[in-house]
Amino acid sequence: MAEDFDVIILGAGINGCGTFRDLALQGLRVLMLERGDFCQGASAASSRLMHGGLKYLETGEFRLVRESLTERNMLLATAPHYVQPLECIVPVRSTWGGIAGSVLRFFGVKARLNDRGFLITALGLRLYDLYGRALRSMPASRMLRRRALRRLMPGLAPGISGAGVYHEGQITHAERLGLELVLDAEAANPGARAETHVELLGVEGDVLRWRRPSGGVAEARARVIVNAGGAWIDAVNARLGIESRVMGGSRGSHLIVENPELLQALDGRMVYFGTPDGRVNLLYPFQGKVLVGSTDLAQDDPDQAQCSAEEEDYLRAAVAEVFPGIPVTPGQILHRFCGVRPLPRAGGDVGAVTRDHSIVTLALPGASVPVHCLVGGKWTTFRAFAELAAERVLADLGRERTVSTAGLAIGGGRDFPRDPVARRALAEALARRGGITPGRAGVLLARYGTRAGIYVEALAGQGETMLASAPDYAREEIRHIAATERVGGLEDILYRRTLLALTGRDRPEVRAELSALLEARALRESA
Repeated sequence: MAEDFDVIILGAGINGCGTFRDLALQGLRVLMLERGDFCQGASAASSRLMHGGLKYLETGEFRLVRESLTERNMLLATAPHYVQPLECIVPVRSTWGGIAGSVLRFFGVKARLNDRGFLITALGLRLYDLYGRALRSMPASRMLRRRALRRLMPGLAPGISGAGVYHEGQITHAERLGLELVLDAEAANPGARAETHVELLGVEGDVLRWRRPSGGVAEARARVIVNAGGAWIDAVNARLGIESRVMGGSRGSHLIVENPELLQALDGRMVYFGTPDGRVNLLYPFQGKVLVGSTDLAQDDPDQAQCSAEEEDYLRAAVAEVFPGIPVTPGQILHRFCGVRPLPRAGGDVGAVTRDHSIVTLALPGASVPVHCLVGGKWTTFRAFAELAAERVLADLGRERTVSTAGLAIGGGRDFPRDPVARRALAEALARRGGITPGRAGVLLARYGTRAGIYVEALAGQGETMLASAPDYAREEIRHIAATERVGGLEDILYRRTLLALTGRDRPEVRAELSALLEARALRESA
């Protein structure tokens, strides 16, 4: 017997998770289905920034910049456990460079920008400040000439004559933020349910069928379907019997590098820089390592995407453009990751395709069920895009919005103290309740926000036993994640519930220890 829902969402990337939360808060019966884990695809492969998109000013996408900056500022307040300010440096090599190219690009004329000079950078940052006025909580930008810049970052290339300084938002654990949206939604609405690791089998009339991990087949129908499949939107439509050519993906690859000298040279800042080929790249400190990104290459089949040797060489060479005295060697690369940006299909240079979001509405064949395809978008604007999608669904259902997600705290960001003194006091209180040190409690707060209190209560003052293979994680912590966070297998823990893989620790001994904990839990549950 098919279950009835108001809405079925296909895909649990950040756009799907955000839409799921928004619709659940409106009291709708909503089902979300995902073939992998929450935020497993492109949502796990971003540059991990909550940013306005400085480069979008060059193409005249002012609405997107304004929306992105407003959402970035909001996330600093609604998810302060994961989103924090990051000081950014934009190096320049000339005074006048880039003015002609910027003017041409502003008016839609194709032009390569291989030099962004002092004046055009200053103008761009001034506009950036202007568009980021709403909810501002970070300092205004400023420009530095050579001498002041050398005092700030002495390791930069000699040809760099100045820089712009501004701030963006850095997200420490993007995948967990997506998970928290889902957990919040299900806690708020018993009629909301998300299922992962399922296989969509197809549709018969208006009834969707899917296979669960257990092998059983389930069925459901809804009055509205939202296709949040990202780069796989056309493939999901094909399973629904809809022929479409909506998507045109772009592969973005990143490196995680263990280079203490480079980490020290950055001194806590991001360097956001142009390269001679006209692209914009970045590098910044991440979990004691350095994150380097990113490429922008056309990718037809998202399932075949991987970071190539050529991309690795390109990214290492890009670092040498700004820090020629600090080479990144192949042996320093701890982890490579890539994803396919869910861009709209367009001809020409994939790097010039808009990063804005839009909705393409189709319909189930032979049924009066709209299928809304969520095209584009980025991490920073997920809430605004979800709000737009939810409004479309509510209009289909003849319902009114009852809850706004603007300014609504997410997961462990709820009641999270942004003041360091208050945060230390909370860590000390958690330490006493859990039988752990204040330092360890501070680590848990950084990982889980105020949700760390749930875990600490479960410890009941008995303390923890740290993993032998990864001593910054505890056995009790992994068991708690497996029991409460919708884990479908070892990969979910390694790559999305923790930062073990992202920090280069997907090793046999780590896998063996985690697997033993998961197997022991499974045995207890089956007993």
